Amino acid sequence: QVQLVESGGGLVQAGGSLRLSCAASGRTVSIYAMGWFRQAPGKEREFVAGISRSGGLTAYADSVKGRFTISRGNAKNTVYLQMNSLKPEDTAVYYCAVPSGRNVPSRELKEYDYWGRGTQVTVSS
Repeated sequence: QVQLVESGGGLVQAGGSLRLSCAASGRTVSIYAMGWFRQAPGKEREFVAGISRSGGLTAYADSVKGRFTISRGNAKNTVYLQMNSLKPEDTAVYYCAVPSGRNVPSRELKEYDYWGRGTQVTVSS
């Protein structure tokens, strides 16, 4: 089993920044890729960013490319999402997830087996 706990969400004005963190425990998540998804009210959960086991390969949704940066901590069991130039349309609950068995990120929600409870990000205009 893998336990994931997100933190760092909050309320920010458009153009501002937030840094989300996800701490993993349980099975050795350092051997897996990790990812961030988000879900806005009334919408489906969508891929935001993913990072490989080594941290050397990353992937981003087109909507956040150039504004968000995903990274892993030195111990590889923590993943971060630096969010800059935030827009009101970035408002959502952000979830950390792990695709067990994969060491490269996937954009497909179905590939992810473990999920955190999410952290709310609200961007005001």
